[in-house]
This record gives sequence, structure tokens and C-alpha cells, in this order.
Amino acid sequence: MTTFVVVGAGLGGGTAAATLREEGFDGDLVLIGAEQMAPYERPPLSKEYLRGESDHHFVRPPEWYQEHQIDARFGAKAERVNVADRVVELEGGERVPFDQVVIATGARNRKPKIEGLGLPGVYDLRYAPDADAIKQAAKQGSKAVMVGMGFIGAEVAASLRQLGLDVTVVEFFGSPLERVLGPTLGGAIESLHRDHGVEMIFRDGAERFEGDGRFEAMITKEGRRIEGDFAIVGVGVEPVTDVADGGVPVDNGIPVDATLKTSVEGVWAIGDVARHDHPVFGSIRVEHFDNALKMGEHVAKNLLGTPAVFDDAHWFWSDQYDAAIQMAGFATEWDDMVVRGSLEDRSFAAFLLKDGRLLSTFSMNRKFDVRRSMPLILAKAHPEREQLADPEFDLRELHPPKEQAT
Repeated sequence: MTTFVVVGAGLGGGTAAATLREEGFDGDLVLIGAEQMAPYERPPLSKEYLRGESDHHFVRPPEWYQEHQIDARFGAKAERVNVADRVVELEGGERVPFDQVVIATGARNRKPKIEGLGLPGVYDLRYAPDADAIKQAAKQGSKAVMVGMGFIGAEVAASLRQLGLDVTVVEFFGSPLERVLGPTLGGAIESLHRDHGVEMIFRDGAERFEGDGRFEAMITKEGRRIEGDFAIVGVGVEPVTDVADGGVPVDNGIPVDATLKTSVEGVWAIGDVARHDHPVFGSIRVEHFDNALKMGEHVAKNLLGTPAVFDDAHWFWSDQYDAAIQMAGFATEWDDMVVRGSLEDRSFAAFLLKDGRLLSTFSMNRKFDVRRSMPLILAKAHPEREQLADPEFDLRELHPPKEQAT
């Protein structure tokens, strides 16, 4: 009997296991996850779940795994994928044999070296219990102090403001999401949050947290003292590669080829932990919900058939207040940006290009432009600037014929 093991029971791992069964795999299937809960979606943790508007969004109902003969080891920590012995070693000494293994261990929050980081009342957000703790703190307090204004930080700030709390954010860079979006688009996020009453302090950072047994104030590197009822730190994540110590290569995540295979026979990696050799973007590691979901589906089908290339255009969304934000593609640098619509009115699509080639599209309240640009991104298209800038021009007119599309 063939045994498939999935290490990591987040969205990617949960989806991979579920897809294997739904695609007809009838061998032994083990799903190992350190969290006690069945796999759930993380995006609501900073949005509707944090605001108390929804319960958990499970990948499949918790009882589904037993009903479909999946050996779900929730609350079990995998310590090592031992490729020599073809076993996954668990904390406590158990060894789970595998014929094929999918590593879907995701990412964890970075822990900056800030004095007082361990004080009660200082939180970060990655897992459901984190969201529960912040939700409780928000009910009891009226002022939140935050460090970091990336996507998660921006979403948490928006949710706390919608709950009626005062929010002050300290951000190292000159605008929200500056590393991802650049200062112009980051400025649009800044404007949105300022209009909703968030106080933002840029080009500063947290020096220490103070309090008599519990957080009371943050002292910044520039000497500001910012008092609050609780603090939230969000300064990025790092891939969880610990299990790869058993012989799987590691380099900014776990490198995989275009089909999601590692260089070790029978070992695959997906989601936040996978550094993927993408046929359009090159070697990239993507920390998005949609990527984990699609990689989970894709790796399951590759395990059961002839491995196919994973060439998704990568799509991401973020809801902040009444603004619907979307992004597609992948760009770490660009030399041209074409804006369709109005940044001031917060109804725009911004197209990021390098040497005339469309790499990525970012939009606020213009979702169709993002979706319609995705085939162009995958086709490595060089659209005319005038076409991109014209709100009346339908990007679908530029789509390559289906038989030619990448």
C-alpha cells in the first residue's frame, strides 16, 4: 500500500490532503499538523474573524478527515523529514514512513529583538489563538499600538479602527507596504488609513516595550513614548524549514522545480515554505492564501499523474475598510508604472512594468483590471502604455489566443 504524508496542516497541506482523496487516491494518507485545530483559512484572522463577524473558515469540516480515512495528526509536531530512512520523525520519537511526502510547513512570524517583547499585552498574529487574544484585548481596551504596516498590519489596523479603537502604528519605511508597492502606491494605503483615523509614524521603529507586569507603552528608536492598552508586532515572516534538516536542501525556503518537486526523490514542497522555479517569474517564494490553495491542489494532482508545471499568475486580495484591494503577478522591481483611474479617488489599477513587460497589477476598487491583466502577465506581454492608461480599453482585447497562452 502506497503511503503519502503531508507535513503541515495549514491551508496548503489541508488542501493537498483533501484533493488527494477527492482525486481518487485510496492509499494510506497521513496529515501532520502542530496546531490542535483542523486546517483553516488564515486571512479572516486579521479581518472578519478579528472583528467578530465570522467563525473559522475550515478547509474542510473537522470531521471530514476521519470520514475520508485520512490519518489526521493534529497537535503533532514534525521534527524532521528523514529522507535516508524515508520517515517523518515526530516530537516524542514516533516515525511515520512515507513513499511520497509533501512539506507544507508554511511560515512563522519574525521575532524582532525588542526589549520587553515578551510582556503580557504584546501580541503578534499568525494563528487562531493569536486572533482570539487580540480580540479579547480589543474588547477590554481602547488604544492599540502597532509595529509594522505590511498587509497584515494594515488589515489589523483597519479592523481595530472598525471596532472603535484608537490605533497608532510605527513603521520603519516611509509608507505602508513600501517594499512591496513602492512609495506612490504605499501612499494610497496611507491616505486610506489616515482618513479612517489611524495615526502613522514612519521611518521609526520600536526600541522597547515598557510596563509594570504588563504592556503600558512603546518607546521608539527616535525617543517617542506611545502609550496604549496593548501592542501588536507584525514585521514579516520567515519560512519554516526546520523539518528539512533530514537531507532536504534549504535556501530561502525549500527550493522546488516548476512542478513543485524538490531535488530529493519523493519529496515535494508547497505554499509559503516553497521557493518555486516559476516559468514566468523565475525563482520566487510567495506568501499568499491563493498560492497555498492552488499549490495544494496542484501537488496532489502531480502526485497522482504526470507532473505538470505550476504557472499560476499569483493573485492576492486585501479588504481594508470599504476598499477592495487586489494584486496579481510578481515584481520586486520595476522601471515604469502606468495608472488607470484615480489614486486620489481610490479607484485605480496600477500596472508595474520592467523594460516594457507587464510584471504585476495592483488595484483599489477596480478588480476587473487585475483579473484581465493576468493572462498578459503570464504571456510576458508588452502592452502599449496608452492602452493600459485608458479606463475604456478592455484588456481582454490583448489576451493571446488560448493555444498560445502560457
